[in-house]
Amino acid sequence: MIQNNINPLKEAIELLEFQNFMGADEVVSDTPNIHLWKDSHRISFEKKAAPVKEISNKQTNFSHQGFAAPAIKVDIKANTVEELKAEARAFDGCPLKFTAMNFVFSDGNPLSRIMLVGEAPGEEEDRQGLPFVGAAGQLLNKMLAGIGIKREDVYISNIIFWRPPGNRTPMEDEVSACLPFVEKHIELVNPKLLILLGNTSAKALLRTNTGITRLRGKWTEYKGIPCMPFFHPSYILRQPNTKRLAWADLIQIKKHLEKSEKWTASLHTSHSA
Repeated sequence: MIQNNINPLKEAIELLEFQNFMGADEVVSDTPNIHLWKDSHRISFEKKAAPVKEISNKQTNFSHQGFAAPAIKVDIKANTVEELKAEARAFDGCPLKFTAMNFVFSDGNPLSRIMLVGEAPGEEEDRQGLPFVGAAGQLLNKMLAGIGIKREDVYISNIIFWRPPGNRTPMEDEVSACLPFVEKHIELVNPKLLILLGNTSAKALLRTNTGITRLRGKWTEYKGIPCMPFFHPSYILRQPNTKRLAWADLIQIKKHLEKSEKWTASLHTSHSA
């Protein structure tokens, strides 16, 4: 008689560790789907699984690249933000679409003259389908309030519309896939001030290999739009010592808005829309 030496508890723990490594960090169904069993016989994962494809240098973490990812060519027909949202939702060219729970496009008022572009949805954003609603979003709200701006006074989006597994940094090919939609998004909103939150956003839109720690606090332009690279709120949460620098950048933004003749009109448009 053949004895079964498999330890069920150990096996279960190993499977959970594997799922966590792959970015599966929440239950999305009341009924488990056991994919490692077939015809009442257990399939050996090590023997039956497809070989892991080696990741080339062009697919390494975007934040570790020495250059910004170019946008791929996508035939975008949208003439309005709502049309663009529908096209982006239907787009199948970003693999993250098939691992995320929700499509996360934007929040706030698209008529606002201030647009913020972050990196990618996190766990809470993926759950709610809205950008910056987790801990980083709460900090962002407080920072904006610190210079007299309400969340509804601005328009918020991300470089990536789907959550990367485990909240990892988006890869270059994922950024390249979504970038045409982001650029069209900015074009349609036509903000008078663009705030780029974090490394991924700044590198992708400014086409630079310079990191956010050197870019932040320095005014630049994106296609003629005044632009301020800014620390991502999640980075500030991880590095509290950056709060002083972030506050200095917020003061710069406030002074820029106060000098702008269109700032008052911007707030009026935002509230009346």
